[in-house]
Formats: sequence, structure tokens, C-alpha cells
Amino acid sequence: MRGVFLDQSTLIGQGSGKGADVDLSLLSGLFQHWLTYEQTPPELTASRIRGADVVITNKVVLGQACLQHGTSPGLVCVAATGTNNVDIEAAARAGIVVTNVRGYATPSVTEHVFALMLALVRRLPDYQRLVASGQWQRSEQFCLLDVPLVELAGRTLGIVGYGELGQSVARVARAFDMRVSIAARPGTAPGEGRVALAQLLTEVDILSLHCPLSENTVNLIGAEQLALMKPDALLINTARGGIVDEQALAAALRSGRIGGAAVDVLVTEPPREGSPLLAADIPNLIVTPHIAWASRESRQRLVNEIAANIQAWMRGEARNRVV
Repeated sequence: MRGVFLDQSTLIGQGSGKGADVDLSLLSGLFQHWLTYEQTPPELTASRIRGADVVITNKVVLGQACLQHGTSPGLVCVAATGTNNVDIEAAARAGIVVTNVRGYATPSVTEHVFALMLALVRRLPDYQRLVASGQWQRSEQFCLLDVPLVELAGRTLGIVGYGELGQSVARVARAFDMRVSIAARPGTAPGEGRVALAQLLTEVDILSLHCPLSENTVNLIGAEQLALMKPDALLINTARGGIVDEQALAAALRSGRIGGAAVDVLVTEPPREGSPLLAADIPNLIVTPHIAWASRESRQRLVNEIAANIQAWMRGEARNRVV
């Protein structure tokens, strides 16, 4: 059996330079021949998967040209939940099994959502800057009260996307004594326990996005939607960058149309050409580099799940199959 991991560096952190922080031995131990690549450029993809029985990819694209019957692997393991980087129809025609991994990052993403939320309501970046500039040291009293602080308790959290992640965030929100309101699925009518997005936007103190990026959710939150929100409302996006109109969000923050935002995702990643949300003059905005999912524990669970998918395939069993 030959196994190939096309973009190992997307899962393996280097920490302080002491080496990888995730154990891949569960994967390497499954194969007589095991090859790993830090990254794989498009022009090398076909040659690197040739002769492999199992191919693991996180973001490397496997298109129709790579997935030809007779020259392609028996199993493609996507090291993520989304499988948009694999031509599923071509894989099906070639008889290739495709698997993904689900639910591995729920604790990590949930914690990151509340880390961002708390940083905004407690104004941690502002107070860190005040300490760094010497404001506290020059204060005439024991504490600084230069920036208003609020609590999560009693606030209304609106959730768009009520799958596993949305439900996990809701459970933690209730532990903070927050009220939770759930948006109807984009393109569907409100039902029991679901509120139309336009109505929800007018009511929430904090909006957290957990829906997939699709035709129905591209720029779901744009200038029109931001205008419906309270002037002190906060927006949290740990889902996908394209769900929020970045130019509109930047304008809303600059004008004080909403109170603040925190995003872990951008339309283009990495943002080599920049982004409207990376401008230095945007107030009360936190941007993190797509790390909500990326705790060490989360990435180890991901590796373990990939190994379990491969073992099931070797036994002729279906596990986490997409096709």
C-alpha cells in the first residue's frame, strides 16, 4: 500500500521550532510506502499521486485530469469537512472513494468564537494598547476606565447556521446567560424556533456566522444587512470570508454603523493582495488568520479521523464517505 499526503504543512504546526506538534504515526503506520509533501503546486499534483493507493489532501485541488480511471488512487481523504477541492463527479466516474472528516474542530471553533466575542466586549485590544502606551502607569487611580466595558450576560446572540458548530456556540452562550436567536436558513421561510434574518439583525447584540459558503450565502451580510443592526452590535465571522461583504463591513465600522467585528476568515486566503479588512484605520476590528479550527487537539483529532477513514476503507467499510 502506498500513501501520499500532498500538503502536510497545512496541519502540522512548528510551535517554537522544536518540531511538529501533531503525531502522524497513525497515518504512516498504515502504509508500506508513505510520502509526505509540505505543499504541492498544481503542476506536480498528477505526478505525485501517480501509483498511490491513498491520497490525503487538505487544500490541494484534485480535478478531473488527476482522477482518471486506471491511473488514480482508490481512496482520496480530504483533511477537512468541505470537499470543494475535489472533483466529486470525476471521482465517482473513476470509482474513487472520497471521504472527509466532520466535527473534529467543534471545541476549537467554539472557544475561538468566545475568545473573539470576549475580546470585543471587554475591549482587550484597546486596553492592551493603553497599557503599552503608558496610560495605566500615569493614571491617578488604580484602574483605567477609558473605554466602556459591557457583559455578555443578558445580551442577545444571533446565530446564522445552526449545524453542529452553531449549536455548540448556542450551548456556551446560554452558559453565559445570553439569549439565543436562530436565523432561518437562507432561502427558506421562518419556522418554529427560527427567525427571518432581516428581523434577527434588528434584535441581536452579537451576530455569529456558522453557515457554509454557497450561492445563497455569498455576501449574505452586506451593507443592507449591516444597516439593520444596532449601532453597538458586534459581528463574529469564523465561517467563510465570502459570507460577508468585506468592503461594506469596513465602511460600517469606520462610520460607527456597528460597534465592532471580529473575523477569522477573509475572501482570499492568504490575503497576498490585501483586503479591505486589513486597513490600519478600521476601529474595533479583530482579524485572526483562519485559526479558529486549529488547536493542537483539533488537528490531532483530524489526523486520527483520517486514519480511521483509511482503516475502514481497507476493511471494505463505508465511513465518512462523500462518494
